[in-house]
Amino acid sequence: MRSKRIPYTWPFMCCIGLMASLFTACENDLRDVEKIANIQQEENVNISRDVIVTYSDSARVKAQLTAPELREYPDSVGMYEFKKGTLIRFFDENGAESQRIKSDYATQKAKEGITEFRRNVVITMANGSIVKTEELFFDEKKNIYYNTVPIVFDLKDGRGSFQATSFISDSDFKKIDGQNMTGFYIPSSDAQFPRFGQ
Repeated sequence: MRSKRIPYTWPFMCCIGLMASLFTACENDLRDVEKIANIQQEENVNISRDVIVTYSDSARVKAQLTAPELREYPDSVGMYEFKKGTLIRFFDENGAESQRIKSDYATQKAKEGITEFRRNVVITMANGSIVKTEELFFDEKKNIYYNTVPIVFDLKDGRGSFQATSFISDSDFKKIDGQNMTGFYIPSSDAQFPRFGQ
């Protein structure tokens, strides 16, 4: 009886040992593949530091972008990422700053014409009015800003403050359509209605 059990048990134990070693080998191979994939992903990113980009049209500077880091993804056509934040300053026809947008994170998809700002997004107008939100999109083709999260509009000199659940605006923030907007406004002697832009 004992001699019969030994031959049957021994091949069974060998199979279990072989399967365990193969599983361990496969697991190590998968880890190596993941490491190589991660290295290849990192290699497909062009990183620039202390970036300054100036946008001009007919020899007139329209905007200037500054960022501590710019990541360009060659495999994604026209995909740019600002993981460490960005600041964009816009200028009027006289070269004076008309507004600025600052955020802790941003991406630009050139093919779609969409720029996305996220985390601590602050828009400052030349007249001192400020917009604050956690998300902002700029649609280059439609020339509009919009978002889908709460937003706060603080008018200059503390004359008013408005909150909305989302909004759509022209590029100058002069025509703002806020959804579910609430707030207050104190009219001045020269204006009876709130005007956010200049």
